[in-house]
Amino acid sequence: MVLGPLIRDLRDALGYSQGRLADLLCGSAGRATVSREDVSRWENGKRTPGPFWLRHLAAVLEVPLEVLEDAKLERRRFLTNVAATAVAPVVASDLIRSGFSAALANDGLPVDSWQEKIVAYGRDYMSLGAAEIQARLAHDLLILQQQLEEPGMWVIASKLMTLYGKTFPGSDGAKAANWYRIAASAADRSGDDQARVWVRGRAAIALGYEGASLGMAEMFAEQAMRISDESSLGRLNAIMGSAHVAAIRGDKQPALDLVDQGRRVFDKVGSQEQTSDYAVPWWRMNVFISLLAARLGEERLAAEAQERARANLPATLPRFATHLEMHRGLMLVRSGDKSGGVAHAQTALEKLPPEKHSLTLRLLMQEIKGNAGH
Repeated sequence: MVLGPLIRDLRDALGYSQGRLADLLCGSAGRATVSREDVSRWENGKRTPGPFWLRHLAAVLEVPLEVLEDAKLERRRFLTNVAATAVAPVVASDLIRSGFSAALANDGLPVDSWQEKIVAYGRDYMSLGAAEIQARLAHDLLILQQQLEEPGMWVIASKLMTLYGKTFPGSDGAKAANWYRIAASAADRSGDDQARVWVRGRAAIALGYEGASLGMAEMFAEQAMRISDESSLGRLNAIMGSAHVAAIRGDKQPALDLVDQGRRVFDKVGSQEQTSDYAVPWWRMNVFISLLAARLGEERLAAEAQERARANLPATLPRFATHLEMHRGLMLVRSGDKSGGVAHAQTALEKLPPEKHSLTLRLLMQEIKGNAGH
């Protein structure tokens, strides 16, 4: 794991500027001082914090892993984070009222009903897009927070919070990453290793695929693989997330080696379910490989993955067909046709109804333009 980018990503996820982080570190360390310039040097790899500052960074940034494992997810913090996502005050008011009404009525849904909601949300996210389900999901999370009295409910909360992070509006993935951190804490609270691996693996592939918060993507992947070495969808996501981080950093052979490792895990645990965000069927595995190959400039591998994905992609999921066309745009840019690649990707994005756009597609468009020098 690269320390500098991780410090930056954790700082961004908490909403701190470099100066604010320096102030917090000084407050934590007593008489010792550190400046904004020191933080910048750490993040840029020009200097490495020694053991003293590493301890205080862990405290201020809420890492490393043992801190996450021992963390206590306070309901008030949960409420604050959910309510803060509502843009309009009247929306926040409605959400808060719903949460307290549920607590006063004490008529919470049983675990089986929440499991059914997870299935429904997984499918809705794939077909409807983030904007259409975000408010509904926030409403249910506020109700769910009143029922976190048993491990099974923490598993449900962790999975819904992970999905909520994927719907969070933003431009760099930092706020989504903060939600993944909270989801990981909720999974830890459940004591269910399968959930702990899945949440971290899903966060790793989400951030790695988006090319956002690479340090945190790498952290989540490493945590997932340390928790359990059993083949699972969580481990598969963690491996593919690591592969994308390596590809973006230009580490070609490690990225391809991870793809091979991911394929072996997929052969054991690949999903039969085709239309859920909680599943990894054959077509989706190839979507992961398609973008990774485009990032590496591996035209043949990208084309093969795109062909396999299209052959199996359900017609009800046009957003993912857009992903594949945008991967093609990135591939064109990487092969030297910069204007043609950007135009191809932009045309594909414009064909998709705006309400079905996602943070992931916006970040992908930024990446394509960045590679083209726009």
